[in-house]
Amino acid sequence: MTAIPEVEKPNIKVRPPAHQVDPRATAWWLVRNLLLCGIPLAVLIAAAVLWDQARIWLAAPIAAAALVLGARVVVEPWRRRRVHRWEVTDRATYASSGWLVTEWRVAPTSRIQTVDALRGPLEQVFGLATLRVTTASSSGAVNIRGLDRRVAEDAAARLAVIAELSEGDAT
Repeated sequence: MTAIPEVEKPNIKVRPPAHQVDPRATAWWLVRNLLLCGIPLAVLIAAAVLWDQARIWLAAPIAAAALVLGARVVVEPWRRRRVHRWEVTDRATYASSGWLVTEWRVAPTSRIQTVDALRGPLEQVFGLATLRVTTASSSGAVNIRGLDRRVAEDAAARLAVIAELSEGDAT
């Protein structure tokens, strides 16, 4: 039986991306979560107060909604701030995100198809933007949320230039 030859492993060190998101992202996530979870909780509480027969049936949904709201307001924004990192180099775009499940994504520059800086209504209030780097990956675009608007626009412009100069099939 022939032994399988050992392949020399390249000396690659995996490290988190270099840059944190903008500090205002914490407030953005907090307000967004208050709106997304607080409004349904307020509706449930109002229904329980106004509708006597449903009060007992609404106790469990109110408790569950309050628990979710508590986690999304007390834990999520600060956990996201610690986890969310990003970096754009000449060779790739790196992003780390999540709060319950963390994801580390790399988009090689040669595979970039489109680059966008997006700003939702609440992001505009906080002066933030999302950098979206689309490749041919089945996992979808790499989204870097919580960037300063100007930083996202500059990164998008830089990536567009780098991707145009990069040789590759972008597929």
